[in-house]
Amino acid sequence: KLHQCGLPKKMALELFKPFIMHALVRKGLAHNIKSAKRIVERARPEVWDVLEEVIQDRPVMLNRAPTLHRLGIQAFEPVLVEGSALQLHPLVCFAYNADFDGDQMAVHVPLSYEAVAEARQVLLSTKNLLSPSDGEPVVAPTLDMVLGCYYMTFADPEPGPPTDEAVGEETALYGSADQVRMAYELGHVQLHDHIRLRNGGVIHTTVGRVLFNDIVPDSFEFQNEIQDKRALRTLVSRVHQDLGSERTVEFVDAIKDLGFRYATQSGISIAVSDIVVPASKTDLMEHADERVDALEGDYQMGLMTENERYMAAIDIWQGATDDISTALEESLDPMGPLALMSRSGAKGNIAQIRQMGGMRGLMSDPTGRIIDLPIRSSFREGLSVLEYFISTHGARKGLADTALRTADSGYLTRRMIDVAQDVIVLEEDCTPEGEQPLGIWLREHAETGILASLEERLTGRWAAADIAHPETGEILVEANHGIGEQDARAIVAAGVERVYVRSPLACTSRRGVCQCCYGESLATGKLVEQGVAIGIIAAQSIGEPGTQLTMRTFHTGGVAGGLDITSGLPRVEEIFEARVPKGQAVITEIDGHVEVLRSGDVRTITVTNTETATEELELPKGLDLLVEDGDEVAPDQVLAEPPDADEDADTSVPTVPIASSLGGRIEFVKKGRAKRPVALRVVSEVVDEREYPIPASARIRVETGELVRAGQQLTEGALDPQDVLAILGPEAVTLYLVDEVQKVYRSQGVNINDRHIEVIVRQMMRRVSIIDPGDSEFLAEEPVDRHLFEREVERIEQAGGVVPTAKPMLQGVTRASLSTDSFLAAASFQETTRVLTEAAIGGATDHLRGLKENVIIGKLIPARAQITVERPAPIAEMPMPESLLLPFIFDFERPDGADGEGESLAELMQAEPGDLAMAGAYVAEPD
Repeated sequence: KLHQCGLPKKMALELFKPFIMHALVRKGLAHNIKSAKRIVERARPEVWDVLEEVIQDRPVMLNRAPTLHRLGIQAFEPVLVEGSALQLHPLVCFAYNADFDGDQMAVHVPLSYEAVAEARQVLLSTKNLLSPSDGEPVVAPTLDMVLGCYYMTFADPEPGPPTDEAVGEETALYGSADQVRMAYELGHVQLHDHIRLRNGGVIHTTVGRVLFNDIVPDSFEFQNEIQDKRALRTLVSRVHQDLGSERTVEFVDAIKDLGFRYATQSGISIAVSDIVVPASKTDLMEHADERVDALEGDYQMGLMTENERYMAAIDIWQGATDDISTALEESLDPMGPLALMSRSGAKGNIAQIRQMGGMRGLMSDPTGRIIDLPIRSSFREGLSVLEYFISTHGARKGLADTALRTADSGYLTRRMIDVAQDVIVLEEDCTPEGEQPLGIWLREHAETGILASLEERLTGRWAAADIAHPETGEILVEANHGIGEQDARAIVAAGVERVYVRSPLACTSRRGVCQCCYGESLATGKLVEQGVAIGIIAAQSIGEPGTQLTMRTFHTGGVAGGLDITSGLPRVEEIFEARVPKGQAVITEIDGHVEVLRSGDVRTITVTNTETATEELELPKGLDLLVEDGDEVAPDQVLAEPPDADEDADTSVPTVPIASSLGGRIEFVKKGRAKRPVALRVVSEVVDEREYPIPASARIRVETGELVRAGQQLTEGALDPQDVLAILGPEAVTLYLVDEVQKVYRSQGVNINDRHIEVIVRQMMRRVSIIDPGDSEFLAEEPVDRHLFEREVERIEQAGGVVPTAKPMLQGVTRASLSTDSFLAAASFQETTRVLTEAAIGGATDHLRGLKENVIIGKLIPARAQITVERPAPIAEMPMPESLLLPFIFDFERPDGADGEGESLAELMQAEPGDLAMAGAYVAEPD
């Protein structure tokens, strides 16, 4: 069963030795501990009975190195087995990344009652069905189990509606699944025979699908499609959502048994004769050769450069390889072992089959450059000496990569663990009641395809404001309520373009993150509990696939095509360290119109922003004009003044001169045919022009005359996060970082929930840089914790002083880890000497708020799971005469609350031992 593991008797005997010795003494089978030890070491028959009893109420924890995420340690109930090998349930292998080719695992026995309770209630394998990184089932069937289910539900052709002519009346009609099972067991029908079945109505299906539906929960509809890996995962997911964990555990165990049974019955094996070389291969190769020869001719004539010829040749061979793949896939027998294995998702893919039966294709050389001479043979035909030599390049690069990149990935994980280790869920809601919580705006991505859909990103979050239907105004989700899968679907279906949701990025908790801002825990599908170390979970979720992906280059044997995470892992590191990226894009700092200028080899882009302001001034009659139409004037220049004062002057003429507050060009505003203007208009144009030199290697993304917005890319490439922060502000840079990390992982087919990346980015953004210290004790340009800064501002405001000002800053994970408040955590990370000397000079105090600090000094970590500890009833103690008690009491002080009037020593001894300890009394306990 899923919650059990096989533990060899010899191991169990050693692991549970003290418990067995205790039980032997208690049962009277041994007189003292020494003789009990002797009995255990000689492995007498009675020892085995005692062992069976001892392991009943004590789970063991199994761990497989490397422990990349928390599912690398899980608890099981041990079952004693003969032999010398641990036995592991097939469904937990995926979480451990374990296989059966000599893997080793460590076994731990929890000792205290708390440890046992935690192992049972939190670590047990049946309590860890969903992956904490993306909420998908982690116990879904794989390999043989998938193959068995696919084989039994396979149908060729696919059953149509029961009225279909092809079905005809001669297809047998069965009244119930039991009848089908009986007919199958008696040999009247075969597994893949088409039948009709009464199931509410008549359905057209196959015998295998009826047998498969036996294990599907009754509340589900009849599963009448082929069950491949994807379909089985979805089914497990649905069972978990609708019926809960217990039912899911039964269901996956049933799938496992069924899958193994029918994989065995199918008798699927693989031979060289199953690999068929497609007939069209020769023609395709000849056609490609002709095109490459033509290229070579053009190159010799000087019509193209070496690089152009190289790129074109690679395109031709890539195309030929794809054509052969397609031909091969079409020629595969759908019931043949290769097609069954690859199409079901049990093992292998078309790229591997292509190498076996089509052609090996293009290879990379040790530098990663593609060699333009492809390997034409497949493994079925056998490689020539030269081809074999070329393919060793790829294989060796794969092995070297594995060795080097594993270390990089592990180091990145360690830095992320360090930066996020003190992020714990500590409160229910960071926003005081009645106030509007802060959040972030989520929109559908412009470039769909790689990145997750809006629906996926909304699920499991909490709304920060009411989400209303854009047309009817009906409230779809109220503020501070969870957005479930159905809600997310409804929001997207209603056409809501942007949604204001709560996020760890916007949480205002002083330490950690609150439950509402984090939302649902992915591992449980319920609101995250208080005390969960979400920082560690986030770091593990991002780090674990990094290592997996690095190791993956080794499996494809270095075949060219697709970027492996060599481009990916350094990119993730670049983002999390907030470095200036390689191949940095040029971005504009202002809105405006683009002009692309080329002079020789030098290219520049000019962005011009013209802001026009106008001021219209009435011109009363009788004033003398001092300016002409079209004149340029300075600010506050007098434009018209009253005539010199006479005795008989017109008193209706104003005596105040007219001046404009703006500088600029004068325009006369006339009425009808009058020569004299009735008003003066001053048109002021402020021209802001920025010039950006473009590197020779960059590709320009904009054209002359195009309107661009501040922060927009002018050339291809990655943005510098510091620029994004300076131009577009903190929210834009956090969303940019999250999306960039997602692009790398999703391009490799790895799904990680956005919130994990947000937790790390929150830690990178938790400081501000002081601009003006004001009356505070801060220094200019000093990085200060944002909450500390806000508290200081509040204090100085109340005191009526000069408030300090600051700007948000983005730190890389290494910098952020080292600038943490805890000197113990920082010293145990990097640069120990510097951290400790600075802490000593500054007289720093460590409040032990994170996980690392507490581990270092040997305390329990401040992240707690909610568990209920069951302790056996304490054994009643025999009263001892006072005369015997006296020698055991030294340095006796009265416990708190004992006033000492008329209390005998015996009464005091009835006080809780804890009370005595608190009072500083030392009681030597007799053995």
